[in-house]
Amino acid sequence: MHEDLVEWAEKLAREHLREIPPRLSHVEGVARQSRRIADAVDDPDLLVAAAWLHDIGYGPGLVETGFHPLDGAEFLRVQGAPDRLCALVANHSCAHVEARHRDLPLLWPDERTALRDALWWADMTTTPTGEVTDVRERLAEVRQRYGPDHVVAQSIAEAAPEILDAVNRTESLRRIAK
Repeated sequence: MHEDLVEWAEKLAREHLREIPPRLSHVEGVARQSRRIADAVDDPDLLVAAAWLHDIGYGPGLVETGFHPLDGAEFLRVQGAPDRLCALVANHSCAHVEARHRDLPLLWPDERTALRDALWWADMTTTPTGEVTDVRERLAEVRQRYGPDHVVAQSIAEAAPEILDAVNRTESLRRIAK
């Protein structure tokens, strides 16, 4: 990659999500949220790049397994993205729970760092249309949108404690970083 990582990530997200305007609006909002906390993590550019790319697996033509974190991470690997970026995308917002429910292997390790938590915070405090929201409202919105019997709703309900812990850790960092 010859471009700055964040510029490359934004360009890639806009290119692959332009046919899905609501998803692009969410991604733009997550990128804005990530910038709010970026100074509190070890690699601010990586956080913002991951925010831009966390949902790239929804892009038309990129769907392989039907599970966007894995499809996105694999696409990014083929593009030559850093392994850490691929892992952040593959594991965003407690994806390991849904991967288990779908019997899909997660090939990238979850780093369980402040940067990973900040990505989850940015995603889980952004509505589908890109506005800032409370994490509990976001969790409820996901369950309602998919319905109680859907694998996404069941996975998010199971993952809620882990997501809330990551969000709380990030909120603590945010207070310290101000």
